[in-house]
Amino acid sequence: MDTSDPDIVFDDRGYCNHCEDYLSRIQAQTYIPGSSEKQLEFILERIKEKGKNKPYDCIVGISGGVDSCYTAHLCKQFGLRPLLIHMDNGWDTEISVKNVKTMVEKLGFDYVSYVLDWQEFREIQLAFLKSSIIDLEMPTDIAIPASIYEVAVKHNIKYILPGGNYTSEGILPLQMGYHVYKDMKLYRYIVKKYASVRLKKVPTFGLLKEIYYKFVKGIKKIYPLNYVPFDKDKARQFLIEQYGWEDYGGKHHESRITAFWQSYAMPVKYNMDYRRTTFASQICSGQITREKALEQLKLPAFDEAKISEDKKYIAKKFGITEEELEIYLNKPPKTYIDFPNNKKLISFVYKAYHFIFPNKRL
Repeated sequence: MDTSDPDIVFDDRGYCNHCEDYLSRIQAQTYIPGSSEKQLEFILERIKEKGKNKPYDCIVGISGGVDSCYTAHLCKQFGLRPLLIHMDNGWDTEISVKNVKTMVEKLGFDYVSYVLDWQEFREIQLAFLKSSIIDLEMPTDIAIPASIYEVAVKHNIKYILPGGNYTSEGILPLQMGYHVYKDMKLYRYIVKKYASVRLKKVPTFGLLKEIYYKFVKGIKKIYPLNYVPFDKDKARQFLIEQYGWEDYGGKHHESRITAFWQSYAMPVKYNMDYRRTTFASQICSGQITREKALEQLKLPAFDEAKISEDKKYIAKKFGITEEELEIYLNKPPKTYIDFPNNKKLISFVYKAYHFIFPNKRL
């Protein structure tokens, strides 16, 4: 991590606040030999008990990426009966679609494809592009849990098993990833100001819905990858050898727009290299060395020859000209602090929750 994050602070040892937070708080929520196995065994018993006499005992969102596919594999290993769901926002790569199909067929689990209304979603995401906010992925990151919880309620499933994990995602500066907050005040403001559609068909998900689903409907989220010795590189190789899974490149690059945004737009327009967050998490979890990460960062974040092709594809997909796309990409960069938001309220609720439940994620 470096000062491309405006909120970073270093101590006398050269440790930044993100790494300090990981080592003092987050590390305790990752795999601990001898302890995690017992916790996981108890959790699995609860999941199976709640799912008795039901078609499914849990639900797993699957993108075609390493984390979600490996989570689906663990479900098979644990003897669970998940319903796999893929939220299709129109940006999937051919490889990710193939990976989902491969995992569904070889695991033998039931599968649901939740397809967003493309016309409406396109206008919503285009609004975020026009706003120049770094969080272009907020519409997707809101639609994913919205669709999963909706399907969970429909099938009376009480456990959601996401592929999220702290070993590769424990560090994410707020100005690089405010979309994880699912701030509906900011979301609605941008859609209203920059989009030509109203929110009708694309599902939404914010703090109130999260509280409703968790405390009223009794749906719990469990992150299996935090209870096992998860090494992303080893998991990737395992999926390739065991299932014929195909590698798609960088983190979250199972999506065409995500790959473009994280590898090109973020470092070029916002001076924020997303790779730093992944490497920092892997360093803190002991998966790679700092020296190796620094060597990797010397490599270009994107393929210069491919960017022109990507821009043509993205402009066509959005229904705009390449010139319009360039105009939006060249607008002054903004983050959540430049728009009305509910950060204070959401932060308060999250802190209160973590104080009461120190080892759980909301």
